[in-house]
Amino acid sequence: MSGRQDAFGPARAEESESGYVITTCGSALRSLVGALPARHAEPVLMYVEGAAGAGKSHLLQELADLPGTPDPARRWWRCGTDGGPPDEPSAPQKPEKPEEPEKPEEPEKANEHRPEETGHRPGPTLWLVDDVHRAGEDELRRLRRMLEGLGPGSAAVVTYRPEELAVPGLPLGGPPIAYPAGLTVLRNRLAPWDEERVRRAAAGALDESCCTAEAVTRLYERTAGVPRVVVDLLAMVREQWPAFTGTAAEVDAAGVPPRLAELVLSRTHALAPEDRPVVWAAAVLDGPAGRDELIAVSGLGAAAGGRALLRALESAALTELDEGRYGFAVPLAASAVRATVPGPVRQDLHRRTANALSRRQPVAWAAVADHHRAAGDGHRWLRAVERAAEAAEASGRHEQAITLLERTLALPGLPPQARARLAPLLARNAVTGLRSDQTVEVLAQIVQDAALPQAVRGELRLDLGLMLCNQMGRFAEGWRVLEIAAAELHEVRSPLAVRAMAALVSPNWPGVSLDVHRGWLIRAEAAAEESGDDAMRTAVLANHVGLAMSWADPEVWDLLERLRVRSADPACARQAARGLCNAADSAVWLGFHGRVDDLLAEGRELSVRTGAPYTEHSAMATRLLQEWWTGRWLGLDKRCEDFVAATADMPFIASDAYVVRGLLAVAQGDWGEARSWLSQQGTFATEKLPVPLGAAAAGAVIRLMLARQDVDDAAERARAAWKVVADKGVWPWAAELAPWAVEALARAGDGATARTMVRNFSQGLGPGDAPAARAALVWSRAVLTETEALAQERRDGLLEAARLYEEAAAAYGELPRPYSQALTTEGAARCVLAADTGDTGDGTDTAGAAEAAAAADAADTADATDTTASPARRTGKAGRIGKTGKATGSASPDRKTGGEAVPAPDEAATTAALAELESCARRFTDLGAVWDAARARALLRTRQPARKGRPPGRPSHADQLSPREEEVAQLAVAGLTNREIAATLHLSPRTVEQHIAGAMRKTGALSRRDLAHRLGGAP
Repeated sequence: MSGRQDAFGPARAEESESGYVITTCGSALRSLVGALPARHAEPVLMYVEGAAGAGKSHLLQELADLPGTPDPARRWWRCGTDGGPPDEPSAPQKPEKPEEPEKPEEPEKANEHRPEETGHRPGPTLWLVDDVHRAGEDELRRLRRMLEGLGPGSAAVVTYRPEELAVPGLPLGGPPIAYPAGLTVLRNRLAPWDEERVRRAAAGALDESCCTAEAVTRLYERTAGVPRVVVDLLAMVREQWPAFTGTAAEVDAAGVPPRLAELVLSRTHALAPEDRPVVWAAAVLDGPAGRDELIAVSGLGAAAGGRALLRALESAALTELDEGRYGFAVPLAASAVRATVPGPVRQDLHRRTANALSRRQPVAWAAVADHHRAAGDGHRWLRAVERAAEAAEASGRHEQAITLLERTLALPGLPPQARARLAPLLARNAVTGLRSDQTVEVLAQIVQDAALPQAVRGELRLDLGLMLCNQMGRFAEGWRVLEIAAAELHEVRSPLAVRAMAALVSPNWPGVSLDVHRGWLIRAEAAAEESGDDAMRTAVLANHVGLAMSWADPEVWDLLERLRVRSADPACARQAARGLCNAADSAVWLGFHGRVDDLLAEGRELSVRTGAPYTEHSAMATRLLQEWWTGRWLGLDKRCEDFVAATADMPFIASDAYVVRGLLAVAQGDWGEARSWLSQQGTFATEKLPVPLGAAAAGAVIRLMLARQDVDDAAERARAAWKVVADKGVWPWAAELAPWAVEALARAGDGATARTMVRNFSQGLGPGDAPAARAALVWSRAVLTETEALAQERRDGLLEAARLYEEAAAAYGELPRPYSQALTTEGAARCVLAADTGDTGDGTDTAGAAEAAAAADAADTADATDTTASPARRTGKAGRIGKTGKATGSASPDRKTGGEAVPAPDEAATTAALAELESCARRFTDLGAVWDAARARALLRTRQPARKGRPPGRPSHADQLSPREEEVAQLAVAGLTNREIAATLHLSPRTVEQHIAGAMRKTGALSRRDLAHRLGGAP
């Protein structure tokens, strides 16, 4: 150790040449150091007790090595060896294998003590006495004599295992020692590590990715925090193959450390053969147990069992864990003992354990099932599995029920009657819970069993279809399974037929039209009334609300009020919770953001109360969408990533989080990350997502393609995505796709299809109440008008596009959707500025506008003189620059419309447009939309006049980044290529390259990645 501050730090495991060793620091060491006397003070005796592996020897070694403490001679005395203390004071000798419980250490021969040399040596001495529980009677006498003779400034630290003392509570045996009057006697007990200390030890021994909360908790539970056992088990975990990944199951599979196994087995073997069954019983019970329970499981009878328990406690084979509760001090020790019990005896122990656990309240049916199976009692095992699954389902522990049932149903040779009882339980929990991957495969096999009753098979098929659609994203397959399930269940007149039909009402899946869903709604409502089942009626109503909300039926709010009627039936409440959460999701897409929070709160409360984690998680995903659109972006990227990580076992439920994270990456200019997130990181194709989510993801991908000038690919993607929405016929879901799809087709020269899109979008919306879609429709018209006006050089078209953009911005402001509002406000300003730029009427170009802007900006001089810049940039014709910087031809202010010239915007309109553009840049920056802010500022600079009073030439930024260099650098570290930065900022690629080189030179960066750190951290 490097100093006292290290010694007083937290407990940890440090690496040495021989592996990981315990470092026991903290309060115990502080107590010892604080107790050491000054040179002429009265002597001190400190007893340190701790169970095997608690770190007593390491504590003594650290005390001996600790700098900054009083400086008496250090003298070791290791009890139970052939010698004793060294005959001369010397430097402390570090034990080679401290605290090994199974055998004493050999002292170094040069330091052996001669029996006649036990008296006090002149001068202060620090005696380090280890393992006094191993001392024989003669050695205890000599030790007493030494302690009684401690002089001023001297101290002794005596360690022992309390469970192995010859006389309990008396470290030096009886009679009590005659302590000198001036001697201070203290006692310190080493406590095991808490879970946080175990976590730190695991972090030191394992890779950070493997040090999961699950693994740490399991390590702590199995080792009880005993330092030596923790360190030994970590060494075994680290050597596992395949490599340890951080699961509790892997910790269990690592086995029992040899040191611990030898200790507990030696203590068990020290008992008489007739007493060992009580230890075996504790090993099979594997947890704290009462006296009567231990004796009953052991099979010894009351008298013999009571005597055996006392002897097991005396030998430390067992310990009292709590008042009247007995077991192993280290839970992991039970595995070592259990493995040594003869098979027939072990089966009897498991049978008696199952009976004993069945009498506990509440009954741990999963544990009872395991013991029945270990006892070879198959019938009782399966009944206990069923009861365990039912109990887990009733308490909302669906994951536990799924794991148990999957493991059971996957076993070969299961009786058909048991399969018919357990499979519906599995399906029911999987639909409500979060895991479904393995369950789907299990159920797909089971439904092929012709021996299953038709009602059971239909129920299984229903749940299988729901999992395929809702949790796996396999819509086409799930739809077919649900149709078959509806027919099978209808034939046997099961109320579950209504649930299958209701599932077919849900409109989110691609490939089925709105009219088909409406047809299933009619059938489901009739079947629900015929069934007389309130839960089924509620299920149909919940899906009716979802269907009506999707296409903006004005009557949907009345339906929603019917769904909110409270019911005492948990099944009804669970269906209502699902309906409310789905309604919240639909309200987000429609733009009713003011209603979403209340719907989510009500739906989540019901989900939690009725134990429906799938519905609860879907509500959490909807909240991410709500936060995206309403501009609550601070920390949203982290919340999305956390949600994806939390649902890693079933990634489809995280689709909303993937898309929101991708949308954020687009706005931030992190385009490489954007494509990864929008494609669900390869887990699901965009076209297989629920239709509204897939449309939003496709719109973002098209926008990226347009920004990268991949216009033809963007148009092709737009056609494919539009077809999915058109085939579905739920037109409000086109809102996040339409503006970008229209722009892609118009810029690709397919104006006819773009106009058809806008027309179909308008007709499809009809009279429905869909504010977000209405705003998107106006935005789409603005995009189409702007693109056509630029292509045809029509100033009146640009002014009309500006008006439409302003109308869309006002609509988005009402929702509110601040990002969409800023984008459309930017579009309006862009069109006004484009209409104000161009010829003066006599054919003279306003040449030099870009140069004037360059004079006003420190970094633009290079742009003004760059002969590779586009003609539009060199002549300063902003009207020739489209949304992404693409030159589209010069604007002619003299173009006639209806025989009259269209005047340019007046000065006030242009000034207002510039002010709106500045406001947009600020709003983008406040949101964190780096790319959008850079684009808005770049357009703004093309219209800024040169600042007066400034000398000609380029200003000096010798040591600091110029404003343009910093802007380019930020986009570069976000992941944009030089070409993409050039398109965003209206620069040439060569100028971008020069700015990046300047930024790297001034910051000392060695690469773009290094530049990210120099600028304050990668995004």
